Amino acid sequence: MPDDRWIIVGLGNPGPEYAGNRHNAGQLVLALLAERMGARFKANRTRNDIAEGRLAGQPVTLARPQSYMNLSGGPVAALLGFYKLSPERTVVIHDELDVPFGVVRLKLGGGDNGHNGLRSITAALGTRDYYRVRFGIGRPPGRMDAANFVLRDFSATERKELPFALDRCADAVETLITKGLTEAQNLYHTDPPALS
Repeated sequence: MPDDRWIIVGLGNPGPEYAGNRHNAGQLVLALLAERMGARFKANRTRNDIAEGRLAGQPVTLARPQSYMNLSGGPVAALLGFYKLSPERTVVIHDELDVPFGVVRLKLGGGDNGHNGLRSITAALGTRDYYRVRFGIGRPPGRMDAANFVLRDFSATERKELPFALDRCADAVETLITKGLTEAQNLYHTDPPALS
C-alpha cells in the first residue's frame, strides 16, 4: 500500500541568530504546525529535524533541513528517499519577496524566482513539481539589497501582525493537504482581512 504521507518542509537557516529573520518564515510556520500536532522535532539521519504525526487527519512529516537555506535540496531529497515518496507529496513553505507581507500564495511547480532554497531543492529533486506555500515578506525598502533584507528580523509593525499571518499560512497548508490546491488557492488567494 503506498504511503499517503505528506512531507512539509519549512525553509530557513539554522541557529538562533537567524530565528526571527524574514528568510525563516517557512520555519516559523512549521513550528506552528508542529504545535498544532502536539509534536516535537528530533534529529533524523537525513540531515533534517523532523516531527511526525497527523495534521488535519493526514499523516505528515514536518521537516527543517539542518543545512543553510541554499543547501536545502540535499536534506529534502534524502527525506523523500527515506520515505520513498515522490516530489508531488512535498510541500515547501518559504518566504517570498514578490508577495506583500502576510499574504499567502500557493502553487505547484514553477520557477525559483531567485530563491536559493527553491533552486537547491529543484536541483536535488530533478523536478519543479512540488507544492510551494509562499509567505509574503514584501520588497526591501528603498535601495536595500534583497539579500540583506531577508536576513533581517521582521519590523516592529510586522511583528504585531506576524502571529495572524503565520496562522493564516498554517491554515492554508492544512487546506492544501486535505482539500487540494484549487480549493486552497480559492480560499487564500483573496486578500487577508485588514488587521487593526
